[in-house]
Parts: sequence; C-alpha cells; structure tokens
Amino acid sequence: MRNRALLLVLLALPAPAATRVLVTVVEQKSGRPVRDLKAGDFSVLDDRVPRRVELAEHSSGPIDAMLLLDTSLAGGAVLPVAGNLIGQLQDKEQMAVVAFDSSATLIQDFTSSRELLSRAVAGVKFGNSPRVLDALYAAMDGGFQGTVSRRVIVLLSTGYEGPSRTGEREVFRLARRNQVSIYPVYMTGVGRSLFESLARQTGGASFNLRDMKRASEDAPGARIFEVLRAHYILTLSGNLALSERMKIEVRRPEKLLVSALTLE
Repeated sequence: MRNRALLLVLLALPAPAATRVLVTVVEQKSGRPVRDLKAGDFSVLDDRVPRRVELAEHSSGPIDAMLLLDTSLAGGAVLPVAGNLIGQLQDKEQMAVVAFDSSATLIQDFTSSRELLSRAVAGVKFGNSPRVLDALYAAMDGGFQGTVSRRVIVLLSTGYEGPSRTGEREVFRLARRNQVSIYPVYMTGVGRSLFESLARQTGGASFNLRDMKRASEDAPGARIFEVLRAHYILTLSGNLALSERMKIEVRRPEKLLVSALTLE
C-alpha cells in the first residue's frame, strides 16, 4: 500500500524539463541554410562530455527582429541595406530600429509597418564612433519586452568597433538569458572575428556584404532573412544545464558554419 501511494505521488510530479538548444547551420560556400539534418547528424560536447541528441526539429517560423543600425560617422555606407532588410518582413513578424554610435537610441519600437520603419531609418543622424558591444547589451537589456516570436538582432554595421565598455562574455551571457540570437551584417573585414564570434555564441550567423555581392548582384535582404528564419531545436538527453563550453558539430563532409543558443 505504501509503495502504491509513493508511485502515485511520483506520477503526479511534473516531468523534468528537457535540455534544449537552438542551432543554426549554414553552408559556408553558398551561405544558404541547411534544412535536412537529423538528430544523428549532430555531435554535442558539454565541457568535453558527450550529450546525446534525442530529437532535432527544423523550424522556419516568424521572428521579432531588432535592427541595430550603425549611425556612426561611416554609417551612411550601410544605410541603403537597411531599407532592403525592412522589406523582408512577413505577416506576423515585427521589427524595431535602434540607432547606435557611442550610445544606442530606440528610434522605432516593434511594429509590422514597413512605412513607419522606413521613416525612422530615413530620419537618422550620423556621428561619433560605433560601440558595438555596448549597443548590443543596451538593446537586449529590456528591448524585447512584450515580444512573442523568436528574438533576433540584425546588427547592420560598417565593420568597425569603438571603445566599448562591455565585454564579449557579458553580451553572450545576456543573449543567453534573454534568448536573443545575433546576426551581424557588415561591410568590411576589420571586425570579422568579433562578428563571427557574436553569431557563433548566440545561435546566429554573420554576413559580409562584400562577399555577398561577389556571390550575387541581388540585394542581400532575402538571403539574410532566409537564414534568420531557419533553425533547429535540439533536445538533449538529461536535464542538466549546459555550460558555456558547449560545442556542437555536424557530421557532414561539406564545410558548414554552426552556431548555438541554449534555451532556458
């Protein structure tokens, strides 16, 4: 009788939460998202300890995108790309615009109106040096309140980073806490390593505008948003939280770019 009562109590307890990870996989050569992966294609090491992938679900649902727009002295060079990115919004999607140089300023809150977004971008003023990490931290710190879809930041930058007070690790931790993926879109190669790191540590992807132009003369917005919307949700064995030293690889012969964000 006592064992039966204990069994009933155990059955009534909620099941332990699964460990889930958001993963973006992109072909290095084409820049296109990879959509046909299965659980067995992924390898996950958590601080060098293997974790089995029980399920890999591909998704391409709507997003809530924050356009973080470089308005430093050189920012005018990427301004035309902003309009092309705004034009990619689909039904049930929203975008906000934050302008940044030495500080970050919200110039348009989340809306589905392309007209309002375009008007906000057209009215920006340029000046001072760009502090990318400071701007990312400020944008994520409360900037997505009230959003319901997947949270992404499109960082549209000339490619330069000024003297930010915020460190990379602080940005990574806040992105993980607030469940935000970062997608740098930049013009020069000066900040390439920083932008690739930002994407890799947050489940995003980075885009070099000059490389994209060499690959195709088409405007980049459609190709960028194709990647923004495509991702996997991996369910791992066990319910232990993942460490900051998690590493995910894909068992495929072609060269792939893989990034991850732990879902809490």
